[in-house]
Amino acid sequence: MEFGRKLAARWAKSNSLLCVGLDPDLTKIPASVSHGPQLLLTFNKAIIDATADLVCVFKPNSAMYEASGAAGIEQLQKTCEYIKQKYPDIPILLDFKRGDIGNTNDYYAQFAFNYLGVDAVTIAPYMGKEANEAFLNYKDKGIFVLCRTSNPGAGEFQDLEVDGKKLYQIVAKHVMTEWNDNKNCGLVIGSPYPQELADIRSLMGDEVTMLVPGAGTQGGSIEASVKAAVNSEGTGIMVNSSREVIFASKGDDFADAARSKAEFLRDQINKYR
Repeated sequence: MEFGRKLAARWAKSNSLLCVGLDPDLTKIPASVSHGPQLLLTFNKAIIDATADLVCVFKPNSAMYEASGAAGIEQLQKTCEYIKQKYPDIPILLDFKRGDIGNTNDYYAQFAFNYLGVDAVTIAPYMGKEANEAFLNYKDKGIFVLCRTSNPGAGEFQDLEVDGKKLYQIVAKHVMTEWNDNKNCGLVIGSPYPQELADIRSLMGDEVTMLVPGAGTQGGSIEASVKAAVNSEGTGIMVNSSREVIFASKGDDFADAARSKAEFLRDQINKYR
């Protein structure tokens, strides 16, 4: 099933726009699971099982696993495999943010889609369509392009004006009109910037799907971002929360705490849809 249809089915089944980021920080993993050769996987499984019915997407961040070398990458692959086997209807969006020349992107795409088997990735637009066709040509996969990111310094380049338009606006329109031949493109717009979310929704209409990171820990307001970003059907977004959910507790109750936080966020998002 192509990513867009899988996501739409999941929105309907779960009644949730919440995306949980699987970003296991070795310094924050609770003591009860901080031993053993595959502690990232053990931690992830507990979080996944606790929150699966509350989410529309799981989003592992590749960097958190790469930092542990071969063992970390193996646990990333096993995490993806676990989701696919136990919760096959939940899409996996790899937070990848790759962007290089076409030949290199070919290998990045093979790693994400063939080895890990994820349903979607995030990529950087700076190298242009020609280089990113290595990702775009995977017609059944979702390709989410960095547009207006959630970090405090995002405006350094993204807010630069070109012929009276901000760069992020140009990126959004160009990606959705020039890159989207396979109808598999989406945009990454940070939750801390509700005006930009509203701007992109107004500019691009109902069709664009947005990954909205930065809710909670990075200062994004759920009410403001959801009201600004949802489409006319009350969908069209994946609101990501990572650390706020998975590290809701450092005790033995970490999985239960993650579930409670995810349920709270799911309900808050639904309140403002």
